[in-house]
Amino acid sequence: MRAHEAGALHADGYRGPTWLQKPQDVNALHPSLWATSVGRSRDGVLAVGGVSVTDLAAQFGTPAYVVDEADFRARAAEFVQTYDEIFESLCGGADVYYAGKAFLCTEIARWIRDDGLFLDVCSGGELAVAIRAGMPGHRIGMHGNNKSLAELEAAVDYGVGRIIVDSFEEIDRLAAVAARLGRTAPVLVRVTVGVEAHTHEFIATAHEDQKFGFSLAAGDAAEAVRRILAHAPHLRLLGLHSHIGSQIFDTSGYEVSARRILRLHAQIAHEHGIELPELDLGGGFGIAYTSEHDPLPPKSLAAGMAEIVDRECRANGVGIPRISIEPGRAIAGPSTFTLYQVGTVKQVRLDGGASRSYVSVDGGMSDNVRTALYDADFSCTLAGRSSEAAPMLTRVVGKHCESGDIVVKDEFLPADVVAGDLLAVPGTGAYCRALSSQYNHTPRPPVVAVRDGQARVIVRRETVDDLLALDV
Repeated sequence: MRAHEAGALHADGYRGPTWLQKPQDVNALHPSLWATSVGRSRDGVLAVGGVSVTDLAAQFGTPAYVVDEADFRARAAEFVQTYDEIFESLCGGADVYYAGKAFLCTEIARWIRDDGLFLDVCSGGELAVAIRAGMPGHRIGMHGNNKSLAELEAAVDYGVGRIIVDSFEEIDRLAAVAARLGRTAPVLVRVTVGVEAHTHEFIATAHEDQKFGFSLAAGDAAEAVRRILAHAPHLRLLGLHSHIGSQIFDTSGYEVSARRILRLHAQIAHEHGIELPELDLGGGFGIAYTSEHDPLPPKSLAAGMAEIVDRECRANGVGIPRISIEPGRAIAGPSTFTLYQVGTVKQVRLDGGASRSYVSVDGGMSDNVRTALYDADFSCTLAGRSSEAAPMLTRVVGKHCESGDIVVKDEFLPADVVAGDLLAVPGTGAYCRALSSQYNHTPRPPVVAVRDGQARVIVRRETVDDLLALDV
């Protein structure tokens, strides 16, 4: 059982985690944590896309998710261009599916559509957003370990380009839907390859004891292939899929998973006389949430994965299938920060003579549950001004009725932070708005896109009327 967040307070002389160093300049920004256009103006106010956070707070209120549109789209384009170039000589290029579960709204789906990416959805709601945004069906992939009959029907009816099947029941169910609609459903088999990703247990998805996919070791994946082939022409097997987890910082896990899944790929070729045209290696590419993290750039990831795929296909005597990947966090995460306003500041004396400043903001676990859910670390900075005060160990907490309502567990902020100050927490573009809630009946913040000195709302702030609208 994981220790409670407050447990660290009882350690003698607690000074924060070992990786957190007291800054020489408390106003300095760590570039890897922020979107490319974020910086401080001469007066010390944080700005993004040419717009100051004080103007954003005045116009849109706080809390608010602020996304640098140019940064988001540049990260997406870098994945497309890099993977296409590196895999061109091996298999004619690669397909990049933006993982919509990281963050999706109609405008984001339009960016993905217009910038040449594919889109991965994993619910009927996400599919509805894709359809509303005009994403062509053949550029959509649909995940999910328990797709409903209605979701399968919607996917087949819209002509979704790939449905990643996850259970024997789903294979039969999907075949029946396709037969009834007079269609052929293209499918990938999600394979559990037995790789334990070095990440939080809730976001490691390729070890055996979890809900996703068909076990490779138990032979379930090979059996799934046989059953899909038996359902022809209603099902068309495109290839295999493997996803080993999230927040992964090197290619070693992909090396093991690719080796295992390509052995199955070769086994299918030898047993059934077909070389499947596609192979999806998933996503999970990590980003920097704090100075502790050092993620690989897309070029290094692509080169490492291409080398692994080339080597394993040669070893197994099969051609290289068309490769696809599914980045979500790596595109959305760094391009967004959350802007808060401080409400109260409280000094707490710790054992051993240390102290910590508790800074409460006007949001919390309703707009960023990752700290409470995954024990995640975040950074933050004083955003509305610069400060000459000394750095002080700070914990940024929310306004909700939970002792675990923590936004940033440990950070050095200026000792003169007061009520009314603005704080910005970087790296909140992925799995923050997507996992948000109305806990304590708190309306969810807006999403504000900024570009070239202009800011606009792409998801509006919820209101009290929204909170009450479903009550009968």
